[in-house]
Amino acid sequence: MSSIKVAAVQMSCNDDVSGNIEKADSLVRKAASEGAKLILLPELFERRYFCQERQYGYYSFAKPLNENDAVMHFRKTAAELGVMIPVSFYEKDNNVLYNSVAMIDEKGEVTGVYRKTHIPDDHFYQEKFYFTPGNTGFKVFETAFGNIGIGICWDQWFPETARCLALMGADIILYPTAIGKEPILEVDSMEHWRRTMQGHSAANIIPVVAANRIGSEKVTPCKENGYQESELLFYGSSFMTDQWGGLIVSADRSSETVIYAEYDLDSNREDRLSWGVFRDRRPEMYGGLVR
Repeated sequence: MSSIKVAAVQMSCNDDVSGNIEKADSLVRKAASEGAKLILLPELFERRYFCQERQYGYYSFAKPLNENDAVMHFRKTAAELGVMIPVSFYEKDNNVLYNSVAMIDEKGEVTGVYRKTHIPDDHFYQEKFYFTPGNTGFKVFETAFGNIGIGICWDQWFPETARCLALMGADIILYPTAIGKEPILEVDSMEHWRRTMQGHSAANIIPVVAANRIGSEKVTPCKENGYQESELLFYGSSFMTDQWGGLIVSADRSSETVIYAEYDLDSNREDRLSWGVFRDRRPEMYGGLVR
């Protein structure tokens, strides 16, 4: 199938897991009613961004793939609506915990799992406390609607992620995201964040879709988190590019919304071939990239 309508969901999240799933479900249903067949939700949307603080008790949030609340819920939703839904979740694999995405197809089947490759460790993005770097390698999922490449949040800053997915045959690259202002650095990184992914899109001649959360999330000091007090303001701005890296649509910084774009994947494949970017690669010259 060459043409596909894709949607990205932008939403706020709180500590009510069932409520967050219900909200996400309503936005997915809205997207499906508008004809979307591939619907991207934000990173770790089941609850607030718990990685802002370190608490050992939060390890209990992780669940195996077949026990995760969001995965189980959206398997049913995907089958009912006939849509594909990549679901970001906190995965427990025996004694190891990952930041993962389960790819759910239009029949409600999990066709595979991608585990986040690049794990950040910043003042209020303390993910190395919670997640082991992924062991799946980069993943492209073959579907009835095209080949779907997926990275997760911090992965989106690395050109190697997008190039690997392109080399593996991706027709589109999705990035579920949880990012906001950098309070310690006093930097609003939104434009940098977006331009980085636009560059990946343009360099690989592949559309890119990013779904972010919105809203202010505060940490209350307590003994368990070392009396940390902090706040992250997630800046939304979810967006979708064409295969040239140009913005097709962008959400604002504060609204819960769904954005859409339609792609002709066959035409995009012809564009990638015609530019010769992959024909003229010189992998034997790139040894410095892996030193």
